[in-house]
Amino acid sequence: MCGITGCWVRSAVSESDLRARVQAMADSLSYRGPDDAGVWVSGPVGFGHRRLSIIDLSPLGHQPMADPSGRFTICFNGEIFNFKSVRDQLAGLGHTFSGGSDTEVMLAAFVEWGVVRALDSFVGMFAFSVWDARERTLHLVRDRLGIKPLFVGQTPDGDLLFGSELKALMADPGLERRIDPAAVVSYLRLGYVPSPASMFAGVIKLPPGHVLTVRSPNEPLDPKPFWSLQTVASNGRHSPFTGDQTEAEEELNRLLREAVGLRMIADVPLGAFLSGGIDSSLVVALMQSQSSVPVRTFTIGFAEWQYDESAHARSIATHLGTDHTERRVTPVEALAVIPSLPYMYDEPLADASQIPTYLVSALARQQVTVALSGDGGDELFGGYERYRFAPKAWRLVGSVPAPIRRAGSRLLRGVVASGFGEYLGGSARVAKGADLLDSDTLESLYRRLISNSSNPVALTTLADESSHRRDGLYAESPHLDPTERMMLGDTMVYLPDDLLTKLDRASMAVSLEGRVPILDHRVVEFAWRLPLAMRQRKRLLRRALARYVPRTLFERPKMGFELPIAQWLRGPLRDWTDSNLNARSLKAGGVFDPDAVRRVLDDHRSGRANAGHLLWSILMFEAWRVQWGASL
Repeated sequence: MCGITGCWVRSAVSESDLRARVQAMADSLSYRGPDDAGVWVSGPVGFGHRRLSIIDLSPLGHQPMADPSGRFTICFNGEIFNFKSVRDQLAGLGHTFSGGSDTEVMLAAFVEWGVVRALDSFVGMFAFSVWDARERTLHLVRDRLGIKPLFVGQTPDGDLLFGSELKALMADPGLERRIDPAAVVSYLRLGYVPSPASMFAGVIKLPPGHVLTVRSPNEPLDPKPFWSLQTVASNGRHSPFTGDQTEAEEELNRLLREAVGLRMIADVPLGAFLSGGIDSSLVVALMQSQSSVPVRTFTIGFAEWQYDESAHARSIATHLGTDHTERRVTPVEALAVIPSLPYMYDEPLADASQIPTYLVSALARQQVTVALSGDGGDELFGGYERYRFAPKAWRLVGSVPAPIRRAGSRLLRGVVASGFGEYLGGSARVAKGADLLDSDTLESLYRRLISNSSNPVALTTLADESSHRRDGLYAESPHLDPTERMMLGDTMVYLPDDLLTKLDRASMAVSLEGRVPILDHRVVEFAWRLPLAMRQRKRLLRRALARYVPRTLFERPKMGFELPIAQWLRGPLRDWTDSNLNARSLKAGGVFDPDAVRRVLDDHRSGRANAGHLLWSILMFEAWRVQWGASL
């Protein structure tokens, strides 16, 4: 796991100047790779690398790395977990290797098959740049599920910049820190910016499963897919799994066991996050079944019982016999993380579970350099309650004539405004009910269901969002069941742009590599061949876990990795909130309407509304804007 960055400049520049420019970009990512650093420059192209040594700790793994002929030079972040089998295949074709790194194997694969064709042979998580000296072509590549990040931007002078994080691009003086208004609106709705957009105009996030090939630095950024989840879903419907549930369980167990086994390959200490939920428990169970020594597992607990799963995790760890480490986090310790978030997440992210994710990463890093995580199970195997709620809600809402729905929505909004929402199950629930009643389709209902705000533009000084680009949250795949379209959209957008971003930044902030075996693309492809009935409510995952752990230890209502942000904004975060959301600061930023934000804040503090998630989004944005000097 590493940090990569680089540029391709249009104007003539000395090698020393370009090297210094790339060095500054790479230095901004030093925590992603504290073990080694390298800069490579060839004419107008420069790569910078920071290395966290995981496989082949020797100098033979140093990057940027070139193949023996000098045609291809790579700057690579991630892991190719099946590199040994690919190396054996390439050795049979006449290739020789001087070291034991997966990077060297990738270069040989490019020589043998070409960059794009070689990707089919890789099982892993990766984001990398490759310079083809013969063709004078730059390839930028991101893995199939978007586990590893890659930002790409262009300066007003036509220089091309890229990096693992946005701060690497901001380290270059040529980048304009100009906020994209459409991205702000998406962010306020969702709490994150969906790919390919970024918070800056002129910068994109390379979408999962895409290659960007450029032959000049100022040509349009037009990534092309080398792997498509929508195609996988379509193929799964046309070529479904024909076995019964027992056979499906057996195949899933085999695939997950192999995926976990590959991700246990490391030349450094390795462990796992264990929340006590189904996904992380299954990952740990499969790890322990393949390990001759107790697997190191890590859990954090909270003083607030309703947010604390540590007892469940402890029970799983005891049953499996892991070497378990648990830490109880106080509110003061959790709150202390908040000031560092705008730097850690250099594009705004408003998922409050970023705090516990960072804390458990810091705990694990005290003992290990690699930690496996259970991310992906909910999206692939229907773990979210909203997948069941949304279709039921639409059947009810859709049966009501549109004029009556809209009248009911206006009535409920009036109830919230009057302060009586708390007497009808809570103002947040009533407000969400008003939003759902205003829906015209199941798609619009689902978008409203997962949104923090039904009208984010009203909080800003920005124009109406009628021209706002689609964000793919409800995938347009008519051959799929409506529930499957929700799952597909979440896997394509919410998973990489929120959950995997959160894991990457939190773990990398402490120089820890996070691995996600459930998102092995072969597991994903198999999941999309299964009938929905086998996937919903994690039915097959539960059956697989029951092979290793008694059901009494994991059959319980799902808990999120949450914190009491709404309460904190009324209490211990009050002063910090006021300092970030005061009228003078908001007016200077030019994005938010100070009066509109004050009304939301007053309603929240008075108890007339629960706007914790929305306020957290505004706070994270404003703290980020000030941290990085961004402007419209």
